[in-house]
Amino acid sequence: MAYNSKDLKEMSRAVRAWALHALKCAKSGHVGIVLGAADIITAIYANYLRFGRDKFILSAGHGSALLYSVLNLCGYDIRSLNSFRKIGGLPGHPEFGIDGVDATTGPLGQGVGNAVGVALAEKLRNSDGRVYCLCSDGDLMEGVAHESISFAGRYKLNNLILLWDDNGVSIDGAALTDVDVPMRMMAAGWNVVTVPGNDFAKINRALSSAQASDKPTFIQCKTEIGAGTSLAGSCRAHGYALDDAELTQLIEENISSSGEMLWSDVARRRVDMLMVNPSMNVSDVKMPEISEVVSTRELSGLYLNEIIRAGFPVFGGSADLGGSTNARVDMSRDIAPGVFDGNYINYGVREHAMGAIMNGMTVGGVRCFGATFLVFSDYMRPSIRLAALSGLPVVYVFTHDSIAVGEDGPTHQPIEQLPSLRMIPNLNVYRPCNGAEVIFAWRRALTEPNRPSCIVLSRQKIARVETPLGADIGRGAYVIR
Repeated sequence: MAYNSKDLKEMSRAVRAWALHALKCAKSGHVGIVLGAADIITAIYANYLRFGRDKFILSAGHGSALLYSVLNLCGYDIRSLNSFRKIGGLPGHPEFGIDGVDATTGPLGQGVGNAVGVALAEKLRNSDGRVYCLCSDGDLMEGVAHESISFAGRYKLNNLILLWDDNGVSIDGAALTDVDVPMRMMAAGWNVVTVPGNDFAKINRALSSAQASDKPTFIQCKTEIGAGTSLAGSCRAHGYALDDAELTQLIEENISSSGEMLWSDVARRRVDMLMVNPSMNVSDVKMPEISEVVSTRELSGLYLNEIIRAGFPVFGGSADLGGSTNARVDMSRDIAPGVFDGNYINYGVREHAMGAIMNGMTVGGVRCFGATFLVFSDYMRPSIRLAALSGLPVVYVFTHDSIAVGEDGPTHQPIEQLPSLRMIPNLNVYRPCNGAEVIFAWRRALTEPNRPSCIVLSRQKIARVETPLGADIGRGAYVIR
């Protein structure tokens, strides 16, 4: 059923009341977005999100109280709102794994990239699922967001709807977004709509029009941070600056029994959202016979080609280095704008977006890998860290290992990258020296259930070193001679 503006107003009041309650229990958090953007998230969950088919990502992760309030009202199995921002309770920013939370967000811009990845996964799975993402001014100042936005526009991901909580304020004062964000979005290939963020009728019309667009849709929602408070419109409203008396009064003013009853109807029609990863059994895939001395990046490409030839549903890509990283192989079929029947993605020179998009693709239920030079792992490190934190089995192919990249010089010689990757908790790092170890690395990475993996490969050809019979590669080290 579609709720009218009167119903939505009461439902939004209930969302505000519970979110503010969580903030009061924590005595910390972000009041401004709760009061400014509650109407936006209410319209999405009440009228448009098809539970079990669509996903919602809160890129503005500091507004987690808003998301937890909606999930609580929709009947998701989450911890008590009384535990908000307490150790062992609901974390201050959303974390994948909490029932109903579709991405770990908070580092700004990451959720935008995740949403692009989920939307791409839906296309690759030939699903009609849509992705709704709420972002802030801060998200749109981060480079990873714009890398991802340009990717989505170029690939015509028309199942993606990005809503901007445009209140013009960030922590230090006026938000330093682009002079003309809508123009930039149109230039990136997006359908752009502008609405008041508290007008349910216009929000509904914008969301309805997005369903029929042949492009991704960007909805600029003009809002007021901390609306209805003594700090409304000021940067102080971003955090937790209201006194207890004003906060208590706001909670009481927004309590709505009729709104909660309407949410209970939504909860009854909700079904659980599940992440499904294709089963990968690569134990029977063999490496082709090699007679000459080759690099480990070449060995990796040869084995990857056999994996794809065997029919395993793995989607890969590279940040404009498919040939150099040997990630684009004979069995690769390009994914083109609006045409998603291939298995290979050219991300362009967008390493950080590639990392964030792959996190979203994994959440969306597909196995994926992405390749670039090892030295450029620094460009995508925040996304790698979040994959490890979220337990997402993403595969990173990092080639051109060590100073042996030669004439490219010190800018392209990865020295500190290997130990820095090994410092990230819950991240596998493989550095194979021969074909047997390349096979092991790929097999382990593609069957890993809940942690990302790096496969670090050489540019230079290396001497053939045979793995001794009976050596246990899985222990991480063994005696060769």
